[in-house]
Amino acid sequence: MINAEADTRVFEEVDKVFRFVALDFVTNYPRWSSEVIELEPLTEGAVRKGYLARQVRVDQGHRSESTFEVAELDAPRRVCFAGVSEPYRSLYEFDDLGGATRIRFVFEVELREARLRPFEKLIRLAVQDGARRTVRTLKLLIEKDMLAREQ
Repeated sequence: MINAEADTRVFEEVDKVFRFVALDFVTNYPRWSSEVIELEPLTEGAVRKGYLARQVRVDQGHRSESTFEVAELDAPRRVCFAGVSEPYRSLYEFDDLGGATRIRFVFEVELREARLRPFEKLIRLAVQDGARRTVRTLKLLIEKDMLAREQ
């Protein structure tokens, strides 16, 4: 199992940050994860536990497709997306800092294919870099949206 973790402080209230990441996921996920070239909801209605979606990503030139579900949804504390067709998990946790929010992002992926084992160190570095980029991009987008609403 390869794990990566990153966190950041966003200068916005926890309810608004949770909404941006979890409840408005279908709209915002491709914005903070530019590797997503296609996102298709497979469940109608609001994002909730059990909600399914399919994504197509291009990560460092490698195209992949997967189906995932909302495995946990505990507003406004956490949301977890888990791969259904592939073994991965993306967890977002939100801590209320009184006018600001700490976002903690954890990504876990299982390397099932033996042919990838020799590249585990490189994969681990790429996954950690991706986790840092994810929280950095989330912070920028959320704070930018906040400023746009104020004007």
